[in-house]
Amino acid sequence: MNLQQLRYFNEIVNQGLNISSAAAALYTSQPGISKQIRLLEDELGIEIFVRNGKRIVAITEPGKAVLEIAQRMLHDAGNLKQVAEEFHSQNSGSLTIATTHTQARYALPPTVKQFIKRYPGVKLGLHQGNPTQIAEQVLSGAADIGIATESLALYDELVTLPCYEWNHCVIAPPRHPLLNEKKLTLAKIAQYPIITYDFAFSGRGKINAAFEAANIQPNIALTAIDADVIKTYVELGLGVGILAKMAFIPERDKHLRMMDAGHLFKPSTTRIAIRQNEYLRGYTYDFIELFAPHLTREVVAKAMHDTISQNRL
Repeated sequence: MNLQQLRYFNEIVNQGLNISSAAAALYTSQPGISKQIRLLEDELGIEIFVRNGKRIVAITEPGKAVLEIAQRMLHDAGNLKQVAEEFHSQNSGSLTIATTHTQARYALPPTVKQFIKRYPGVKLGLHQGNPTQIAEQVLSGAADIGIATESLALYDELVTLPCYEWNHCVIAPPRHPLLNEKKLTLAKIAQYPIITYDFAFSGRGKINAAFEAANIQPNIALTAIDADVIKTYVELGLGVGILAKMAFIPERDKHLRMMDAGHLFKPSTTRIAIRQNEYLRGYTYDFIELFAPHLTREVVAKAMHDTISQNRL
């Protein structure tokens, strides 16, 4: 048994049990993969795949158990390489952040600027998506860190830590009637068409929960996946917008007006997510601390250690 066989096994699963696709992804031949999988099965004394002729149609029950162990072994092998790279090239490498548009556009720029200045030899990548996509990217290893709302904490395989809390605001064109209200209420907002986030993004659940608790049916006229699109359609006069307060910048959004809605919707918490058992390069710890100063290397390392200890109990 060797790591190459386990890589072949894992990639076949990743490619939907298609050996040809796995061979292409690994830059090898289909017969070569098939041979190594047979050798692995012979050594283990079990069949890891259910076959229909030459075609793989499913993973056997023992195969599922082998896959789980194989993925852990491949992950640990990757960590060994990271340890070596840490000592050979401490200030070079790559770091991929999976995050939402709001975080990438409004919260992360100062951190990214400082990080690039401190680590010019590190290739930094930003992948945007919704919280579910972000969690999946971190779990698969496609991203090193995930940054999104508290929904990341729903994934047991991730270590998540709170970064900061934020609130929503309401935006409208300069002469909109809602701006004349002395006190902003949910009932008054509901009198107008509302443009806000898609359900998967930026605390939309908190918005829905507030209206439901007040027994008010809002008129959600349009939803979008990022704040800039929401602001664009509010400027066109299609409704009032509800978005993350951090996404309103008075100097840039001169054709809009903002009303604080912190008293109407519960605050949301931005969290950072890391895969369990992941080996973090020194510059990864630094990126996290630049973004959330209270998340020092010691705090993050302790959280990851505590998670491993809990899983062993």
